[in-house]
Amino acid sequence: MLQALRLTKAYFEQVFIAADQLVNALIPPLDGTISYADETLSARSYRAYRDGKIFGKLTMKPINLLFFWQGPDHCYKAYLKERARKNLPAEYQQHTEQGCQ
Repeated sequence: MLQALRLTKAYFEQVFIAADQLVNALIPPLDGTISYADETLSARSYRAYRDGKIFGKLTMKPINLLFFWQGPDHCYKAYLKERARKNLPAEYQQHTEQGCQ
């Protein structure tokens, strides 16, 4: 039973991340902030804010408020997770660390 709950939680986390990445990829780069297919909207918002782009100025604070329970600086933490490839399954993280062969 506990294993089924873990699998269900992992499933919904992956679906949420995929939906987040899809929304991000569909937003055009009107201010020059290009989206990456494997990037969350939160991480893109931080990059845009860091670079002084209007997209980041408009989206980062509302996104941080939306995810208030994760503590301050949600978007910055999401950016760091993207850089560290933390949204990848463990199987793929190993290949990232060791180099793909």
